Amino acid sequence: MAGSRVVITGGGAAGFFAAITCAEISPETKICILEKSPEFLTKVRISGGGRCNVTHACFDTREFATRFPRGEQELMGPLKRFQASDTVDWFEARGVKLKTETDGRIFPVSDSSASIVQCLVEAARKAGVEMRANEGLDSARRARSDAPYLEVMTTKGDRMECDSLLIATGGCRTEALGKIPCSLGHTLRAPVPSLFTFHIKEKWLQELAGTSLPAARVAVRGTDLRETGPILITHWGLSGPAILRLSAWGARALHGLGYHFPLLVCWLPEKSIEVIGAELQSRRKEFAARLVSNCPVAPLTARLWEQLVLAAGILPETRWASLGRTQMHRLTEQLFRTEFQVVGKSLNKDEFVTCGGIPLDEVNLKTMESRVCPGLYFAGEVLDIDGITGGFNFQSAWTTGYLAGVAIAAKA
Repeated sequence: MAGSRVVITGGGAAGFFAAITCAEISPETKICILEKSPEFLTKVRISGGGRCNVTHACFDTREFATRFPRGEQELMGPLKRFQASDTVDWFEARGVKLKTETDGRIFPVSDSSASIVQCLVEAARKAGVEMRANEGLDSARRARSDAPYLEVMTTKGDRMECDSLLIATGGCRTEALGKIPCSLGHTLRAPVPSLFTFHIKEKWLQELAGTSLPAARVAVRGTDLRETGPILITHWGLSGPAILRLSAWGARALHGLGYHFPLLVCWLPEKSIEVIGAELQSRRKEFAARLVSNCPVAPLTARLWEQLVLAAGILPETRWASLGRTQMHRLTEQLFRTEFQVVGKSLNKDEFVTCGGIPLDEVNLKTMESRVCPGLYFAGEVLDIDGITGGFNFQSAWTTGYLAGVAIAAKA
């Protein structure tokens, strides 16, 4: 085989970042990206509602790593070599200006993912990377037991020999998608969804679709799973950052429950049940002649308050003065822990993240090279690494792609 050849399967964030890194360090290396779909960087294009949440403005690597339900400890080393600030510098050095929003998410100033896509494609083209769309990887094998290279076959029947093969195909949404790593000696942690919203068929909740709260506490009864943060009521149930974080940390546990479980919601997470009870008693005296349903407790919206009052069994015509002890107790309980039955899930828009993939103990995380098959590398979500929403999964892709690119270039 003349020269050094690198094949990358997966034309997403991790694959492109690895290809560009390798090509810029080792210009003489022949690098080919295979992408089975017609378009490169699809997930980058649609992420963040088409804006692309590039990374997160958390520049303490230890703190950043805590945003990963799977991979926290293992990512600390890689993040020290390429972290969020390095990502910002990388894109800005190539003409893409970025901005940080109040919640720490980082987007291009253009508010368009096209800026990121164009930057990556142009950088790859300029570095001499060959890009093949509509052509995936069909198989890979060691040509001979003593051969230093791998032999790969594309879905179009093209056979190639390569010194290095990088698998950056994204999350293994089914175990069948992990067939190539497994054929080369790897195992696969069973993939299950992460970052999903909850289906709840409570009619009064669905009637509040579009209502959001800046903070609520959500917990799965009978488990240690709980989160506090913004929530959004939807036509199918509950979504928002707190729900997505809960789904990420509980990905395997909730899968084991078949996505049917009791969910507790505290609508006033800053207050104890005693404080809520005392506040309602105070209202009973101050607003004695007014209807209970017309006196919402901040920050609850008027519509949400009214539905919670009704859910507590209090009639619409009830006034504070006539509110009995039992009714007061039920209302306090409703505000502190409304219980819903979750009956399913939906993936959150473009956040189709999975937990599972190649076990991290089978990979050298300094180089992203397989410990099982020399010359085989991994980057991105194909690894058993996944983060919460907010730019963390993209940063994992940039980081692992960068380390793989550096290592492959050094080998070349």
